Amino acid sequence: MATVTKTTTATHPERLFLEPSPSTKDSTLPPSPPASVSSDSQYIFPLAPQTGKVSPLSIDKDTPDNWVPRDPRLIRLTGVHPFNVEAPLTDLFDSGFLTPTELFYVRNHGAVPQVQDEEIPEWEISIEGLVENPITLTFKQILEEFEQVTVPITMVCAGNRRKEQNMVRKTKGFSWGAAGVSTALWTGPMLKDVLALAKPMRKAKYVCMEGADKLPNGYYGTNAKLSWVNDPNKGIMLAHKMNGEMLSPDHGKPIRVVIPGQIGGRSVKWLKKLILTEGPSDNWYHIYDNRVLPTMVTPEMSSQDPSWWTDERYAIYDLSTNSAIAYPRHEEVLNLKTTSKKYKARGYAYGGGGRRISRVELSVDRGQTWSLADISYPEDIYRGSEYDSVYLYGGRLDMSWRDVSHCWCFWTIELDTEALGTSEGILLRAMDDSMNLQPKDMYWSVLGMMNNPWFRVAIRRDGDTIRFEHPTQPALMPGGWMERVKKAGGNLTGSNWGELAPNETPVLKVVEEESTISMVNDKIKRVIEWDEFKAHDGSEEPWFVVSGEVYNGTGYLKDHPGGATSIISVAGTDASEEFLAIHSETAKAMMSHYHIGTLSPAAAKILAEGNTVEIDETSPIFLNPKAWLKSTLIEKKVVSWDTRIFTFTLQHKEQIVGLPIGQHLMIRVKDQKTEETIIRSYTPISEGDIQGTIELLVKIYFATDVPQFPGGKMTMALDALSIGQDIEIKGPIGKLEYLGKGRVTVSGIERKVKSFCMICAGSGITPIFQVLRAVMQDPEDDTKCVVFDGNRLEEDILCKEDLDRYEADNAHKCTIFHTLSNASDSWTGRRGRIGKELICNEMPRDDALVLICGPPALEASVKQILLDEGYGENDMVFF
Repeated sequence: MATVTKTTTATHPERLFLEPSPSTKDSTLPPSPPASVSSDSQYIFPLAPQTGKVSPLSIDKDTPDNWVPRDPRLIRLTGVHPFNVEAPLTDLFDSGFLTPTELFYVRNHGAVPQVQDEEIPEWEISIEGLVENPITLTFKQILEEFEQVTVPITMVCAGNRRKEQNMVRKTKGFSWGAAGVSTALWTGPMLKDVLALAKPMRKAKYVCMEGADKLPNGYYGTNAKLSWVNDPNKGIMLAHKMNGEMLSPDHGKPIRVVIPGQIGGRSVKWLKKLILTEGPSDNWYHIYDNRVLPTMVTPEMSSQDPSWWTDERYAIYDLSTNSAIAYPRHEEVLNLKTTSKKYKARGYAYGGGGRRISRVELSVDRGQTWSLADISYPEDIYRGSEYDSVYLYGGRLDMSWRDVSHCWCFWTIELDTEALGTSEGILLRAMDDSMNLQPKDMYWSVLGMMNNPWFRVAIRRDGDTIRFEHPTQPALMPGGWMERVKKAGGNLTGSNWGELAPNETPVLKVVEEESTISMVNDKIKRVIEWDEFKAHDGSEEPWFVVSGEVYNGTGYLKDHPGGATSIISVAGTDASEEFLAIHSETAKAMMSHYHIGTLSPAAAKILAEGNTVEIDETSPIFLNPKAWLKSTLIEKKVVSWDTRIFTFTLQHKEQIVGLPIGQHLMIRVKDQKTEETIIRSYTPISEGDIQGTIELLVKIYFATDVPQFPGGKMTMALDALSIGQDIEIKGPIGKLEYLGKGRVTVSGIERKVKSFCMICAGSGITPIFQVLRAVMQDPEDDTKCVVFDGNRLEEDILCKEDLDRYEADNAHKCTIFHTLSNASDSWTGRRGRIGKELICNEMPRDDALVLICGPPALEASVKQILLDEGYGENDMVFF
């Protein structure tokens, strides 16, 4: 909040009339009019937050937007380009009523038009069509010839919360979370005043608008109804300032349309044309964007019949009533024993078309009963009648007479902690002053727009703690109860959001369909004989066989996640068993690109009978990349209830495993119950020069009574081994090798690094630990290592004694961050999961290589964080 003081003199003009900061003010623009003052009184209302320092990001360097300053915290929803982003929901909410410009959501369809400051005064906007006086106005004229006003307005993307619809069924739109909403103070003239200069004709019904952003289907454009433009209470304006500063490039520099209470897609940026017409816009983007088609219209139907898109009944203008929960935030953990009896839940709500949110209600018992939340309306603070004579950022504060609501509001409510402990979720809904109430059920549509069902935060209890889950996370970020329920086979549109209610049993067991992915190219009819196949059993052009088909792995040597060795090691062999055992559906779908033919029956017979590898049992090195070697279990040490150290023999007592630092080996075990052969990659915990034995540190994932959590096949098979039983080992594999003193090879290419950022969770510490140990044990190696180790409980932290010792003995080059998602009361360290704040604040920035190993959700989340921070794919290695 800031104080604005009215005095009879302009002794303190900065309190009344806020010019742009020197860094953004254009000296070629005319000065704003002086503030009008009448009496001594004091008013307090929110002023714009200071703009944070942002600069162009390296992630944009290969795009047309490489010159645009941007905040790395913004979550990219459509990859690198075009720029479509939202802020993390917690950051957005914590920013308050007015959103910092750098965190304001962005919806761009293409490249940002580049406008130099010296060009702005002569920027032209034409007014044409059904007008008596077609004219072209310059930016300078718009500032000099029309009254400037300043008002707070909330903008919302029509796709806000679309990720929820995409979880039910993929729409044609990308996945917005719940932060596609932001608020700013906008400054500029009213659009009706500008249009009046051109004298619209009586038959003009629409104002069509067009921007300067050239796109594949023409310039972006849409329309507003002229009657709405002429209604002063609608507040439709042109804006050249945002939060007191010149518009940033992403937000329409130098001038844009701002339509309060309507979807953001109607507020055209980089405005160039205003065309008055009798009918709606014929712009491609007006027709094929920003519509809610009937829910029974499928993507296929909408593609085959264009009439769905030209029906104006389905065009979106006013926003729908909507709301979201910011606190509890996603993955927040609450200890029921140590938390007070009340928990303060908080969030936002907004209406559309100037309608005010009249009530916000929450339920913790599946909607059987509801409680009213307290609502604050910061917009009202600007409405004091005496503010009419106050100028903010060069525009008159034009609020006192308005009886509409064009901004979001904030709600709070104290929820009973004990009730949360027995609840399965928090439900939220809002109503506006026209009694428009958020619906319980989703209205799915082809474009996924205007999604506004009840906002639900699920609650998962574990002992004395509860964990909160939001519906989704934006973009491709994993997490959320909708993703969890969908993976478990739940019906997201069914009763109780796909989850079982208390004392409810499932009616049907969900059976996952077998994959029918084809791995062959049907156009290829080539038959490959033995001599030709055997000629490609080396590293030059490695061929291998899967299910009788021949594949050329040359094109994937560089990009294979397991490194080139993974392909070279199977060259000239039948790799069916291990390939099918360890590769995903995505990997299988890629195989048709490398398919070169079918192995002849004669060649297949030779391969099956005689393609053996000679083994030298006296070799000083155990590992063989082309052969599975037996290894016998001689010791099983219980580290904790779910963690074991398995010790296996090598072929003789003087033999070492021969595993390069940073690489791993494959383990093959037969399940004693099902006879299924299981293959997985592991990194030993024992040092590479230990003779005669090898040690594996393994966390056991036991089976549960829940069908969706059947346990880990390999870990349970290992735990079932008795002393004296054998496994098979093959290797090495992996794309990274640490050579020492900061020298690494990644996919065979050597590079020098000054630091490692090591991010892991659970048993993912083992490959990380191997590299860390090599650095710490070499006193001449000054490579800095920062380790982020995430676990659930303190007892889950593996290798903790070694990690603590490395940090204590090597403080100049080793920093360890342990964080627990379900910590006990006695834990004094960090709490929560490894997230953006921890990574961005603590990771080394000095020529760092990031090593990552953990569950898929962690790896996906970390990758997105790093990409947002400007790191490239080559800066990350996933084990």
